[in-house]
Amino acid sequence: MRSSASSFLFPVYSRAPLCFERGIGCSLFTPDGDLYLDFSSGVAVNALGHAHPRLVDALQRQAEKLWHVSNLYIVPEQELLARRLCELSFADRVFFCNSGTEAVELSIKAARRYHYYNGDESRNRIITLEGAFHGRTLGALAATGQEEYLEGFEPRIGGFDQVPFGDLHALESVISERTAGVLIEPVQGEGGVRTMPAGYLRSVRKLCDRYGILLLLDEVQTGIGRTGRFFGYEETGAIPDILAAAKGLGGGFPIGACLATEAVGVAMQSGTHGSTFGGNPLAMAVADEVVDIISAPGFLERVRAASSRLRIEVELLVSMYPRVFDRVSGTGLLIGLRCVPPVHRVIETLHEHKLLCVPAGNNVLRLLPPLTISDAEIDEAVLRLSRAARSLSAVTSM
Repeated sequence: MRSSASSFLFPVYSRAPLCFERGIGCSLFTPDGDLYLDFSSGVAVNALGHAHPRLVDALQRQAEKLWHVSNLYIVPEQELLARRLCELSFADRVFFCNSGTEAVELSIKAARRYHYYNGDESRNRIITLEGAFHGRTLGALAATGQEEYLEGFEPRIGGFDQVPFGDLHALESVISERTAGVLIEPVQGEGGVRTMPAGYLRSVRKLCDRYGILLLLDEVQTGIGRTGRFFGYEETGAIPDILAAAKGLGGGFPIGACLATEAVGVAMQSGTHGSTFGGNPLAMAVADEVVDIISAPGFLERVRAASSRLRIEVELLVSMYPRVFDRVSGTGLLIGLRCVPPVHRVIETLHEHKLLCVPAGNNVLRLLPPLTISDAEIDEAVLRLSRAARSLSAVTSM
């Protein structure tokens, strides 16, 4: 029997008392017409902002033709998008799914399958880092390894070894004859917008080569232009064997992708994996347009320029309001502001100033504007951040 609660939804979200009915670019509008500046981008999903005309057009044109046929048949749009992603990356093979956690799950399966296919089925353990977040399915939760996410979901799935963040010696010490690979986020988004130490990923790549194991990158949040490169690994010099992408790839339409080398891809033979909805024509049409826009000449250069502007301005905020912010982290348009007051209190204050941001671990405020953000919108967001910080600073000094 249903309880007397007012909602018919699972109570798994702590939702802000805000509702939006339409958006355009970096702006969201409530039913009453109030305008909010969106520096959350649906948690890094709306890479090109809201209602981008080219995405709207791509979706409408495809919706009039074909929505879904399943993967029992050839989907030409998959072949087109897969080829483009391979041309823009290290990859030779792509599998399309519906979300980031699905892409991570397949990354784990593909790493294990690779060793099985090559005659070493004992190599089935994955090394992950403390502070990581890889998704909400049972396998991704086990890879994440954080007690706060695992509580109540025992028994946890085995096969994962966690090591301290950025500690290369600790990572090498747990590599054994059972290790299949290492799974890392180039930037730990949910974990507090923590970037890897300089040279760390390159050193991990060398360890993987030395021990014959695979490097798996979770680029669900850092991929598709968020760091100022199409994929975040491009800045590190560490080329992965497997990469999970999602979020920005669909510009708001649900899609995930697992990219892999030929050696990994061929191990995933017929029947080893599948998805009913994955790679449907609607998702392919929108994602292809997203890739077309982000890979166009000059687009990522503009993202890097916007990132530099935003970084300079928020670093100034830290120096101006030390009672509210104590440091800046992140890269590209994935910026973290470590808060002094509780981050949820900071977010509530920002809502009063009609600015939307995202919380992260370690009491960090995430700034995730669309990649299309203008200089004027950056300046306006920083002005609202400053006003919120001023009011918070006044309260904390009393």
